[in-house]
Amino acid sequence: MSEKTTFNSLKISENLIKKLEENQITEPTAVQAQAIPVIAEGKSLLFQSETGTGKTYAYVLPLLTKIESEDNPQKNIKLMVVAPTFELASQIKTQIKNISEIKTTLLIGGAPIKRQVENLKEKPAVIIGTPARLLELFNLKKLKLENLDAVVLDEVDRLIAPELRDFTMALLNSPKKHVQLIAASATITKPTQKLLAGTKIKSDGSLEHEVETLFLPPEDVLRKRITHLAIFSERRDKIDTLRKVILAEKPSKCLVFTGKLDQVENIVSKLNFKGIECFGLHAKTDKVARKSMIDRFRSGKIKILITSDLASRGLDIPEISHIIQMDMPSNEDFFVHRAGRTARAGKTGINIVIGDEYEMNQFARLEKKLGLKVYPKMLFKGKLVSPSELEKKGE
Repeated sequence: MSEKTTFNSLKISENLIKKLEENQITEPTAVQAQAIPVIAEGKSLLFQSETGTGKTYAYVLPLLTKIESEDNPQKNIKLMVVAPTFELASQIKTQIKNISEIKTTLLIGGAPIKRQVENLKEKPAVIIGTPARLLELFNLKKLKLENLDAVVLDEVDRLIAPELRDFTMALLNSPKKHVQLIAASATITKPTQKLLAGTKIKSDGSLEHEVETLFLPPEDVLRKRITHLAIFSERRDKIDTLRKVILAEKPSKCLVFTGKLDQVENIVSKLNFKGIECFGLHAKTDKVARKSMIDRFRSGKIKILITSDLASRGLDIPEISHIIQMDMPSNEDFFVHRAGRTARAGKTGINIVIGDEYEMNQFARLEKKLGLKVYPKMLFKGKLVSPSELEKKGE
């Protein structure tokens, strides 16, 4: 019988293990058990694991352990974590702060660059940020990466999408010495794998990476821990249908997605008018307001948050009981990431799609492709019921 894997057996520092226990984290997840030894050896790694499986700590724990072991870890920037959105970057910083006192600085677009320059003068060992702002600070010679040991690309598929790719690749070419490259996501495409496998991060112009890959078998969160419901609604009636669904389900914490940015405020306005308190979050929301809203949603002070797909990737907000999708995204990865905001850390959750005839057909095709079990539901006397239940009642 094989010995049980523990954070101690993975050689995570005692300081970090103690902090993990204070946060009720006592055992490594599957991805942590497999990724930590590879990263601890200093190897470059591209790994894929489902949402909610603990990817952030899979790379943070071995890298922080290494920084802690150095004589003067606070003297130079040792770790740079790159994230596609302000929300994810902020969340990663919070997760590090929860377990470590290593000085960490957040460098994101939309925030005062002057303040960030001042923060860099405090000599953080870890920097976390969005690619455009990180590159801007580097080009201004305010960000010094000559002592960098590792670069992490979190949600790597987003980081090398067309709108961010140039910034990301320029950052990868910024260090003048060999650095360890770690890239992670819930979904990694073959082009991403091919691109990073060929990435060269040089020390003397001749050294290049050999990036190992780790693709964990799915825990089948999408099928085993999430209940999928389909509710038909004509497009013009969707917001009222949403209102009735919320009243019927009484979710403890609900995240509502719409693919149309301009619909976020419209939905918020109409629900608030009908007496349902909710708040909206999208790409044009002020950065300070976005952070405040997510913090309040995470703490439970906000129970219903309406958002564009901005918030669908990477965010780890506990105890979301319901996801409601007001449309079917054109990209199936967005569907997976939306649904994956619930049923995290071993919990269960409900994913509801409110769609018209075309979207219900799309959902049916996706049901078959992903091997889901989707339950059609109807609203009847303030409750969600299946069509077969109504037939039995003769309604």
